Amino acid sequence: MQKAIIGKKIGMTQIFDETGKVIPVTVVEAGPCVVSMKKTVENDGYAAVQLGFGDLKPNKVNKPMKGHFEKSNVAPKRTLREFRFENTDAYELGQIVKADIFAAGDKIDVTGTSKGKGYAGVIKRWNFQRLKETHGSGPVARHGGSMGACSTPSRVWKGKKMAGHLGTEKVTVQNLAVVKVDVENNLIAVKGAIPGPNGGTVVIKDSVKA
Repeated sequence: MQKAIIGKKIGMTQIFDETGKVIPVTVVEAGPCVVSMKKTVENDGYAAVQLGFGDLKPNKVNKPMKGHFEKSNVAPKRTLREFRFENTDAYELGQIVKADIFAAGDKIDVTGTSKGKGYAGVIKRWNFQRLKETHGSGPVARHGGSMGACSTPSRVWKGKKMAGHLGTEKVTVQNLAVVKVDVENNLIAVKGAIPGPNGGTVVIKDSVKA
């Protein structure tokens, strides 16, 4: 059965295994999520399951979304994500998905939104090298250097790596390991770091490389 759950990044800590070895982990408040919609090949052209996470006050929901939740007989949720499972029949409308769908040792992919770092230069954004600080390269040693030839093509190519906005992108870290699952508190401890700030929304799925 394919598995996925929406959660909130709590932060990083460390736990110890049976041998006393330190394992750095990221704690995620995973679920509980509710199945707020099921899409079928007959009606929508593809099969998928929509999960909702995080309670939302009814007065914060607009009319279209209010109708969507009432049709599914589900309380309003702050975050909705759609997953194209092959086994959508294993999920029922209104079903609660909890952290216990994963177990210690599972391999997972974690998707989140990276931390925003604002406007950044090419060294920080693209790992450019500094220009030499001796003869003829001044007065700036951290700029991007040549943008291209003046004769041909007489322009800057699309996609040229330049200074600009860094971060706030969708990032997926693959093949991480679940170290521990706390079912009572809906917590999953993931080995290593995951994208995004503390409090950010993340999605945990079965690893595609496992």
